[in-house]
Amino acid sequence: MPKPHGKGGPGYQKPKNMGKTIGKLMRYVGRSKWLLAVVAVCLLMNTVCSIRGTYMLRSLIDDCIIPGDFPLLAKQLAVMAGVYICAALFSFTYTRIMVHISQKTTHAIRQDLFTKMQGLPLSYFDTHTHGELMSRYTNDIETINEILNNGLVNLVSNGLTFVGVVAMMLYLSPLLFLVTVFSLGLMFLVIMTVGRRSRRYFMAQQRDLGDINGYIEEMIEGQKVIKVFNHESQAKEGFYRRNEAYQRSATNAQSFAGAMMPAMGNISHINYALTCCTGALLSIVTGFDLGALLVYLQYTRQVSQPIGQMSQQVNNLLSAVAGAERVFEVMETPPEVDEGKTTLVHVRRTPDGGCTESAERSDGWAWKRPDGTLAPLRGDVRFKDVVFRYVPEKTILNGISLYAKPGQKIAFVGSTGAGKTTITNLINRFYEIEGGLITYDGIDVRDLSKESLRRSLGIVLQDTHLFTGTIADNIRYGKLDATDEEVRSAARLANADTFIRHLPKGYDTWITGDGGNLSQGERQLLAIARAAVADPPVLILDEATSSIDTRTEKLIEKGMDQLMADRTVFVIAHRLSTVRNARAIIVLEQGEIIERGDHADLIAQGGKYYQLYTGQAELS
Repeated sequence: MPKPHGKGGPGYQKPKNMGKTIGKLMRYVGRSKWLLAVVAVCLLMNTVCSIRGTYMLRSLIDDCIIPGDFPLLAKQLAVMAGVYICAALFSFTYTRIMVHISQKTTHAIRQDLFTKMQGLPLSYFDTHTHGELMSRYTNDIETINEILNNGLVNLVSNGLTFVGVVAMMLYLSPLLFLVTVFSLGLMFLVIMTVGRRSRRYFMAQQRDLGDINGYIEEMIEGQKVIKVFNHESQAKEGFYRRNEAYQRSATNAQSFAGAMMPAMGNISHINYALTCCTGALLSIVTGFDLGALLVYLQYTRQVSQPIGQMSQQVNNLLSAVAGAERVFEVMETPPEVDEGKTTLVHVRRTPDGGCTESAERSDGWAWKRPDGTLAPLRGDVRFKDVVFRYVPEKTILNGISLYAKPGQKIAFVGSTGAGKTTITNLINRFYEIEGGLITYDGIDVRDLSKESLRRSLGIVLQDTHLFTGTIADNIRYGKLDATDEEVRSAARLANADTFIRHLPKGYDTWITGDGGNLSQGERQLLAIARAAVADPPVLILDEATSSIDTRTEKLIEKGMDQLMADRTVFVIAHRLSTVRNARAIIVLEQGEIIERGDHADLIAQGGKYYQLYTGQAELS
């Protein structure tokens, strides 16, 4: 379970390369440069109006109230009101624009991230958990949105206000400003001391929050197992322990964070009192006018607010940059390599026995080479001395050589980890081989466009995944432009039509939660129908009937035979009865082929297959 990244709170996550990440983020923000220019002008004008409005108090006191010129006072108050209204309008304008910029920016980042992920190799998803990747779209991008929406403009606005107020204080009285400098020094000391401690505790809080969230998710998913083994008390104890750890770290974090503002407030009050006393003495001794003193006292209240707010926004800014860094790390991941130039096209047969490229599916498929020549797709797949490793220290396939001629059914059997599924993954080029050669119709698969290669393959996996949508939508996923009749025909072929028609809305029944309202067998029947509607030249069945009972399996056997007719088929099965009619059965053990032949040949050999078939050895 990935740990949260400071979402919506003061949690601190330090970025690794702040300058580089901010540069990339600003390139996204820079797409709205004209709007940013308007924001900059509005920010500046808002600050000027706010500071100017305060300074106008000097004229009210010295020129209107003390002389008793009330008509002038009314005019000055009207002008002051206009200045503050302008400040409010500028503030409203830049706030609205920044909402637009932040949403546009995060929309672009989210879109680029998703687009990038579609081009990443499967090996990347093998080494990153789903939760870790999801956190890029939720926690990380949300922190970016929050800092662009509120934090960044507040940081700039507070910075401008601080600089402007300090400049006005120096202008009014350099001597009084010495008192303010002393107070500002104390504030910075408090921020550094308390902030350093609070960051450490906030990091502990984030760690414990991630721990407790991960535990809750695990316990919810495992409720059935917990109840089966009566481990409710152990589950509660584990939660109580994590909950108490989170309580301790959160209490420490919030205590230090909560102490920051009261400390700043008290220092500000002390500064105000000292300034009042010093200002009164200056008025008596040097004739420092009361209007200037009142304005200075107002600036004294204003100068401490930007400091506290900026200290909080800095942590949020660092969290946002750290989140952006994690997002950009994904975007910088090398994409899946595809240098294949040979593509798959529809063809129409000609009277002389040749074929020509067709815009629509007609008489079949053909490979179109870079020189424009066409070679009919036959489904001839061959491995020659193939070596493959997922990780350097463990060889999965060691010198595998095999062939599947067009229309043949090849079956793989063997223990778990023997390399059966890996072979089919290499046909798809989900992974790249380290040694040897894989050819498809005599063409090196590395010369085939991955999109075309995978379009020529139909796959039914053991772990069926269904998407949110209707039954028909999920079958049509194999061929997005399939007609309703083609969808129903594919369902009948897979023997799924009967159970579908008994559903409340038939083919329009809505599926959610990966098909949680269907049985595992029903989900697998839909996967078979999905492969059937694609009408692929080569078919890969990876434990396609493992979750279907024996009776149902016999019912769809005829349909499966029709589906496999005139196709090259690779079958991985635990039930050896399902591969008896295979043209060739290949027995794998620890990444090597130890036996091959048809069912009768292997039984006659009396080897590993014979032991598996007769139950003398386990197929796990």
